[in-house]
Amino acid sequence: MDFKDQIRFIGSTITKTKDRITTEEATKNAFIMPFIRALGYDVFNPLEVVPEYTADVGIKKGEKVDYAIFKNNELILLIECKKIDSELNIDNESQLFRYFTSSHAKFAILTNGETYKFYSDTEDTNRMDNKPFLQFDITKIKENQIRELKKFCKDNFNSDEILDSAITLKYSNSVREILISELKEPSEDFVAFFCQKNRE
Repeated sequence: MDFKDQIRFIGSTITKTKDRITTEEATKNAFIMPFIRALGYDVFNPLEVVPEYTADVGIKKGEKVDYAIFKNNELILLIECKKIDSELNIDNESQLFRYFTSSHAKFAILTNGETYKFYSDTEDTNRMDNKPFLQFDITKIKENQIRELKKFCKDNFNSDEILDSAITLKYSNSVREILISELKEPSEDFVAFFCQKNRE
């Protein structure tokens, strides 16, 4: 089964079984661990995947992030998990923000097993961005999202290349948001721009 098929299989499994999953631990076992495995990491190898990774934050000691992913002994990715159907809100993001700042990871994921939000530090080094550069529902994942996700596979992982993609995605997402907003409620400047273009 190739990578795309593995990801789509996880999505279809969620659609069929999520009503049976009632805890965060069950969400991790049923959906998130298979996702990590699909990326090529051995979930049973403590040199690659460390569950309940300690990420001391300031005076708060013993803070734990659900999974830390390592490659060649380097921490590359943090994953904070919530129960399926849980809202991924500002409180969850703030928690992940603290973990990210205290670690050397360049990327972080916030997920409830169905929705995935990918973050980096494209604005300030070692300070997680407020908005994800990549976000998808794995049960409805698109081809272009699978292509971006594949960059996180163990065999493909290149921090610099992913960071370049993150910057591009972030700004293209911002442009898309502005256009959607302007099309719904056009500002005076937006209308004036197109009126000017029409006269040229």
